[in-house]
Amino acid sequence: MRKLLAVLLLSIAISSSVGCILPIFHSDPKERTRQLIFTSENFRAMMLEWERIWFLDQPDHMTPQRVHGGVI
Repeated sequence: MRKLLAVLLLSIAISSSVGCILPIFHSDPKERTRQLIFTSENFRAMMLEWERIWFLDQPDHMTPQRVHGGVI
């Protein structure tokens, strides 16, 4: 029982320092770069959507420059 507990604790300690069991990104550098670019674009789109929901993307009316709202 003591050996089983020791092996269990050792395996938990080793597995937590190794990393992911299943890798998130591809091992090929070109494919991994493409996946990272797509991931960063998704995060950028998420932030733009958040600003749109909270109306943070609207022009500030306290600015000294006038914003023309019509079609020029």
